[in-house]
Amino acid sequence: MRYLVPFLALVSLLPAAEKPNILFIFADDMTYEAIGSLGITGVKTPNLDKLFASGTQFTHAYNSGGWNGAICVASRNMMMTGRYLWHAQREEKKMGERRLWPQLMSDAGYTTYMTGKWHVKMKAGQLFDHVGDVRPGMPNQVKKGYNRPLEGKEDPWDPTDKSNNGFWKGGKHWSEVEADTAIKFLDMAKKDTKPFFFYLAFNAPHDPRQSPQEYLDLYPVGKIKTPENFLAAYPHRKVMKAPHSLRDENLAPMPRTEHSVKVARREYFALITHMDAQIGRVLETLEKNGQRENTYIVFTADHGLGCGRHGLLGKQNMYDHSVRVPYVVVGPEIEAGETISSPIYIQDSVPTALQVAGAEVPDHIHYHSYIPVLRGESNGRQHIYNAYLKDAQRALTKDGHKLILYPGGKVARLYHLDKDPFEKNDLLEKGEGKGIARKLFKVLKSEAKIHGDEHIFGDYPALN
Repeated sequence: MRYLVPFLALVSLLPAAEKPNILFIFADDMTYEAIGSLGITGVKTPNLDKLFASGTQFTHAYNSGGWNGAICVASRNMMMTGRYLWHAQREEKKMGERRLWPQLMSDAGYTTYMTGKWHVKMKAGQLFDHVGDVRPGMPNQVKKGYNRPLEGKEDPWDPTDKSNNGFWKGGKHWSEVEADTAIKFLDMAKKDTKPFFFYLAFNAPHDPRQSPQEYLDLYPVGKIKTPENFLAAYPHRKVMKAPHSLRDENLAPMPRTEHSVKVARREYFALITHMDAQIGRVLETLEKNGQRENTYIVFTADHGLGCGRHGLLGKQNMYDHSVRVPYVVVGPEIEAGETISSPIYIQDSVPTALQVAGAEVPDHIHYHSYIPVLRGESNGRQHIYNAYLKDAQRALTKDGHKLILYPGGKVARLYHLDKDPFEKNDLLEKGEGKGIARKLFKVLKSEAKIHGDEHIFGDYPALN
């Protein structure tokens, strides 16, 4: 393979003006399945399809989890600090004591830009040179946006109704505002003698799932498919601490109906396609300005979303639809149309970007650069650790299997991901796979320590 060779070997020797730019595009609540060219969901993403075709895709990119219901808080804290999950939580209130990602990029000679969603303790203006249109963790929801649609009753929600505010607050859709600011910043960067590091964070496709009518019209409810792993109710929702009362789970009625899930997915897909159009505008500007050739572009998301799979609406679970996200890297000497199945954490972006910038990776960064994987010099990570709350959920994915634990109910579940990608068949429930589960459990306990997980796992009858 010739990935990134010899270009990156010379970056540290280049004057600042000749270093590559980095554009990091970050979506919110976007499952790995929501890329049209993958053909899983039927969502339309023409601009992202082109981007994925022009770069190398990591097919198994993960966020490791969260310490509260707002998974994006943990995800973005880990992204800024480069610290593993429970280390990042303990340091959340003092995160500024270490050099954070944009500050390290500035130290490497970059002008830094940020627009969009910001959901960490420190203010974006403390970290980036240029900040515009900073948005909160989520657009506001309203009462009528929950527990809908109900069978036999008129749906009170209209995704195009600007009076509900949400993404429409201020009069213009937030995805469009974020793209407008990104275009303005790219035009500014064009005149700068220094390379740019741009953190472009869309709030979409987080709820409330609002988009213009023309995008909703692309997805008639009658043509939306019910998910392969649809359930009216997830059997362990209480012990895993994702009951119907959890905000995300309360967006649709319980028990779930096929109709309510189809409506939720229709609005989710429409919001993604609308965001895709805004990303297209940004990429077109990059091309028009002559910046594309010397820019590394990453597109990913902070975590995924259930949106009806397994009877779950939210992201507070260990299934791939919620912990796994799309991830593509495009840029100089990156192979087009390639896929890599070696797992990565999305926060591996931090040391990778520093290496692209020709900078040293500080000791306090826990994550690993994936450049050796791109070069074919390493097989990368061998397993992925996931967690939700200190006592609610744990998971370990390795060698095509996933072990999920719910400590509160002493529940263990095991899935063969290669044979069962939608995680429908719990092998332990069938009395199978105990040996595999025990091996994964041992690795999970070891990996937990690395991630700063000091919580008690206990015994699980299904593993005995």
